[in-house]
Amino acid sequence: MLHDDSSLLLKTERLSKRYGRRLALTDCGLEIPRGRIIGLVGPNGAGKSTLLQLACGLISPTSGTIEVFGAPPAADAAHLAKVGFVAQDTPVYAGLTVADHLRMGARLNPRWDAGLAHRRIDQVGLSLRQRAGRLSGGQRAQLALTVAAAKRPELLIFDEPAAALDPLARSGFLQNLTEFVAELGASAVLSSHLLSDVERVCDYLIVLCDARVQVAGDVDELLVTHGRLAAPRDALDRLPAGIEIIHPGNDGRHSRAVVRADAPLDHVPGTVEKVELEELVLSYMARAASEPTARAVTTAGEVLR
Repeated sequence: MLHDDSSLLLKTERLSKRYGRRLALTDCGLEIPRGRIIGLVGPNGAGKSTLLQLACGLISPTSGTIEVFGAPPAADAAHLAKVGFVAQDTPVYAGLTVADHLRMGARLNPRWDAGLAHRRIDQVGLSLRQRAGRLSGGQRAQLALTVAAAKRPELLIFDEPAAALDPLARSGFLQNLTEFVAELGASAVLSSHLLSDVERVCDYLIVLCDARVQVAGDVDELLVTHGRLAAPRDALDRLPAGIEIIHPGNDGRHSRAVVRADAPLDHVPGTVEKVELEELVLSYMARAASEPTARAVTTAGEVLR
């Protein structure tokens, strides 16, 4: 389904990024609506960080186009203020105190919300006098998240910010992320290789493998349009039109496959069971690994080329 551009958070057309001879992202086409928490998943080296850096305006495309809120990323100061970015290592300045970070945020961001910043610092138990270099990994992540959110952006971008955190710290970080998104009325993109994190907080999914978007869409819609089919071994060769095999397998007498369908899977040979998000993601990753030259991009309800 195509969206009016005014309703889009991010739009890319044939977006590619090359570093020397290596393609980090190729032929990427996306139309993502506003008001979502988007999970960006894929193996290491798939192009996730490249896509996020393009969305922030930190790097430029080799070819194709990308728009955030209908304009090129970081088009001007006002547009730059709409985006808050927390990089993978949740960067803070080791020699500065928590208070120093808040003062710097206030100087650099015209829409800085000092009340929000101080309230959140109190809620996560940070002292304004503590130096960032003496904070735990979870505390540094909370400080970086607070600084990004207190600029009151319309989009928060997170590049695997919780990857190095212990389970308790990661849970607290994700809880605060969802609270910030709700309070600000913002959208968010969360890159993570932890599918449990994505499943917990995201309502929109992008699977990126082999520098290409493999599937993208509303999580609920993706789960409805995919299923696990168990059928006689030759049945996968005679499936009705409109059913795409994502990842096949067999257990001897029967074939099993994760499939995508344009219509309900009511009239197919065998039995169909629901798939969980993790199985859906892993099926697309496995297909990409076995067919690295595949160019099709499957979205919820359509195939883009």
